[in-house]
Amino acid sequence: MEKKTWKLMVAICVTVYLVPSINAIESPHYSVIHSESDFEIRIYKKSTWMSAPVNHLSFHQATKLGFHRLFQYIQGANLNFSRIPMTKPVLTSIVPGAGPLHSSSYVVRFYLPVKFQATPPLPLPELNLKPVSWPSHCVAVRKFSGFAGDSNVVTEAEKLATILGRSQWANLTSSDNKIAYSIAQYNSPFRIFNRVNEVWVNVEGSESDNCMSSGMATY
Repeated sequence: MEKKTWKLMVAICVTVYLVPSINAIESPHYSVIHSESDFEIRIYKKSTWMSAPVNHLSFHQATKLGFHRLFQYIQGANLNFSRIPMTKPVLTSIVPGAGPLHSSSYVVRFYLPVKFQATPPLPLPELNLKPVSWPSHCVAVRKFSGFAGDSNVVTEAEKLATILGRSQWANLTSSDNKIAYSIAQYNSPFRIFNRVNEVWVNVEGSESDNCMSSGMATY
């Protein structure tokens, strides 16, 4: 039964991502503060996400299991019986630890549409989901193509760390150790070509100082 449910979920997600719609798929709002060929610094506006914690050694399996619960939530498994439109990206945050993927657990996140930002429908308790409000914050972002999976997410995150180490944001990744980095996935699982993924790392700074701490050199 679980296998059939997962296949149905994938099929619906494929339809949402690939079939043109009058209403565009919503994404969190941000401004680009700094851009280079291989990374950029963004300021993400205040936003609310529904979060699914997952204890698993596999990034791929954790994302699959977490999104399965989130999918049930947006299909009506909430106290309002509300159906919530799909958004993007699906964000999997890696929590630091000693596991083989440099992690011990994950949090899979779903960005809530503007209509539900202020008052998210409460999920059914058995789904173990939690709405989380993020303040405006700075994020370093690096894009990569293909499928995000156990074989490449650590490597892609290390590439971003190396790039930041040569930039004016060296040593300014966020001191919040609850999240090591996040992987944002924008496409349906059935899309083969021109896939878009991103590595996100929080950096110190705020919107008022354009994500730059005092004393940083500027271009």
